Amino acid sequence: MKISENTRLFLHGILNSYSQVFFSVNKVFALVILLVTFFDFFAGISGLFAVIITISIGYGFGFDKHKISKGFYGFNSLLVGLGLGVYFEPGLPFFFILIMASVFTLFISVSLEGIIGKYALPYLSVPFLLGLWTISIATRQFEALGVSQRGIFTLNDLYLIGGNTLVQVYDWWNNLAIPGSIRTYFISLGAILFQFNVLSGIIIALGLLYYSRIGFSLSLIGFYTAYLFYEIIGANLTEVNYSYIGFNYILTSIAIGGFFIIPSRLSYFWTIILIPLVAILTISLNSIFITFQLPIYSLPFNIVVLLFLYVLKFRIKSNTSLREVYIQQNSPEKNLYSFQNDIIRFRHKLKIPFKLPFWGTWFVSQAHDGEHTHKGDWKHAWDFVVGDENGKQFKGEGDYLEDYYCYNKDVLSPADGTVEEIIDGIEDNIIGDIDMVHNWGNTIVIKHTDFLFSKLSHLKPGSIKVNKGDKVQSGQAIAKTGNSGRSPYPHIHFQFQATPYIGSKTIDYPFSYYILADGKNYSLKSFENPRLKDKISNIEVNPVLKNAFHLIPGKKLSFEVNNNGVSEMVKWEVSTDVYNNSFIQCENSGSIAYFESDGNLLYFKHFEGNRSSLLYYFFLGAFKIQMGFYQDMSLKDQYPLNLLFKRSSLFLHDFIAPFFSYLKADYFVNYEFLDNILSPSSVILKSNVKTYLFGVNQNQIEFRLKLNTAGIGEFEFFFKNRKIKAKCLN
Repeated sequence: MKISENTRLFLHGILNSYSQVFFSVNKVFALVILLVTFFDFFAGISGLFAVIITISIGYGFGFDKHKISKGFYGFNSLLVGLGLGVYFEPGLPFFFILIMASVFTLFISVSLEGIIGKYALPYLSVPFLLGLWTISIATRQFEALGVSQRGIFTLNDLYLIGGNTLVQVYDWWNNLAIPGSIRTYFISLGAILFQFNVLSGIIIALGLLYYSRIGFSLSLIGFYTAYLFYEIIGANLTEVNYSYIGFNYILTSIAIGGFFIIPSRLSYFWTIILIPLVAILTISLNSIFITFQLPIYSLPFNIVVLLFLYVLKFRIKSNTSLREVYIQQNSPEKNLYSFQNDIIRFRHKLKIPFKLPFWGTWFVSQAHDGEHTHKGDWKHAWDFVVGDENGKQFKGEGDYLEDYYCYNKDVLSPADGTVEEIIDGIEDNIIGDIDMVHNWGNTIVIKHTDFLFSKLSHLKPGSIKVNKGDKVQSGQAIAKTGNSGRSPYPHIHFQFQATPYIGSKTIDYPFSYYILADGKNYSLKSFENPRLKDKISNIEVNPVLKNAFHLIPGKKLSFEVNNNGVSEMVKWEVSTDVYNNSFIQCENSGSIAYFESDGNLLYFKHFEGNRSSLLYYFFLGAFKIQMGFYQDMSLKDQYPLNLLFKRSSLFLHDFIAPFFSYLKADYFVNYEFLDNILSPSSVILKSNVKTYLFGVNQNQIEFRLKLNTAGIGEFEFFFKNRKIKAKCLN
């Protein structure tokens, strides 16, 4: 029987409330934690009851269902429920208090989300602390609540759950001859869930290892850094051994080293630096809180993590080696692999995209730090001209302006902006002469941001089509090429500058995408500076490619898939989420492939779902597509490792991934066939995936995309002696 969407989200909310204790949404890990909480049966019931109450009230108030389903509101109530369940005997008064505690904790969570959430800070387990402390102090006056004695009868509880077998397992593990520090580590892990025994810690450690190798290794680093610090300073180790506050070091290490910060050498370094601070806070706070007969629980962890994350907000310059996680995937490994991929693919994401200021193919006659001008503070500039196959700029003898191929050609706005300054009315020079009085000649300055302007100079007099203050769009024709100012022959002078004045110093800023032609070979350049004598053009969009990858919300695609003689119908739909992220969703598998497209370039960003689905292979095969067709041009890109390699292949790699990577996954696409340049109706692209182990090619998947005027015609891929063919029916 298929459950409803609300029921599915509700059940996910319950499970994720358990795994969120360790910053996870892994369902297997959640079940492991759920099992451990029931080692004290009544505490387990209390925790589960608190979660259900919290989620139900959250739904009733109309809070964000997806936040609830992620366990964001439930995990603090779970901890409060476990704490109360351990300390008090069951009964009607107890469950009434538990309901009140769950409501109170939820209210604190939502309120803190509004208060510190606006600073992009998490509220961690602060609601748990405030909730449990408040209820604990109040219950000292509640005579109807009996203090629990169940810790004495733990074996009886275990017998109820798993019979004599579970009792024997529990007893064997707790009496295992292991070093004292390791025993304390395991018990500290269990203490996070109010389970003070070795077996609980071992099971949680195994669950943590399954969920995250980085998280597991950080838990050991955090705990043993604190343990060593206690020994070095001569502090009382019994405080760690018997109060089991070691979980503060474990949680701090995971949070700083790999969850809220991208795992790296520097995140591990700061983890080791901060753990002694957590220890100092633990010792000092214990001395204060003991006077109120209150445990400090996870207070040191909360203080240090929140302080560190808050301090990072004041950095003037971001450090790629210590980078906060902005798109949280609830896995240190996924966060790391996505970041490593994004830092290569999208390192220029925040830059404004600029096109070349002309149509067609032009040459760079003078580049940065040029031969004649473009020197000193004005060295970051270009001169663009049109040339024939031999590089000649003019026809005949070139004695007249009209002989030059670029003269009177349209000059384009390189990006959206506002016209800041205009000079017009300066006559063109005759060929060979220059105007030393009006250096820049007829000029347009366009404002793109407060500190980014573009300047186009030596324009033809009377050709300027815009006025000061006008809004202009990228690619809009705004003037004609001329020969005014300090210009011996017609060309476009182009530069970027930080101030609006004509004559401002130049700044080094790249063009976003352009095509470089080298003989019969073409290459796509991304956020680079054209060099001297480069033959370049903007991407000339091919109508077949544009139509095939015009993926707008609401568009539906249907495929007839033939997999080694077995046929299947597959349906996709293009949609956007609440954050305006575009994606394709497969109706058959529920898989989702996220993408972006600016009309010149389409690239896929992320995939979630079934890796045997057609959508997954389309995601791989069309990972990056530029919309112009240039015969035999090849593009290269890289995949996030976690989207290509299996968990088993990444298991050992995960441990060292913050420091070194011996795996790699590359994408290649080749523009193979175009039937007609003037009136194209058919395009074929070939792409492949190559994976590497220590630089040695391991596997390869080949793809072929056949496109036509209707859109995507056929999609084929080949791997492991298998051929799968999908024919689009739209």
